[in-house]
Amino acid sequence: MNIRITTLALAALATLSVLPTLALAQDNWPNKSIALVVPYPPGGTSDIVGRQVAQLLREELGQPVVVENRAGAATAIGAAYVARAPKDGYTILLSAGTTFTINPHLNDKLQ
Repeated sequence: MNIRITTLALAALATLSVLPTLALAQDNWPNKSIALVVPYPPGGTSDIVGRQVAQLLREELGQPVVVENRAGAATAIGAAYVARAPKDGYTILLSAGTTFTINPHLNDKLQ
C-alpha cells in the first residue's frame, strides 16, 4: 500500500513540476487590439452598454477595444461572426441570453 501511495505522490509531483513551464511558454495577453462584437444596432441600450464595457476593458487591459456592431437575425449574425473568428481571444461577444437560449430552438441551422 505504501508503494502505491509513494508512486502516486511522485507522479503528482512530476505533473505539478511541468505546469509552471507551460505557463511561461504562453504569450502575454492581450498584446493587440480586441474586438467587442455587439450583435445589436448602434445607438440602442446594448450598444451603450457595449461601449461602457469596452471603455472599462481598455482601462483594465491597457489595449484598445473596438466595438463592432453586427446586427441582424436576432443576434445570429454577430454570434456567427464571433464563432468564425480565430480562437485567440481577441474577438469577444457581448450578447443577451437569447443568442444561446432561444435562437437555437428557432433555427436549427445556427452554428
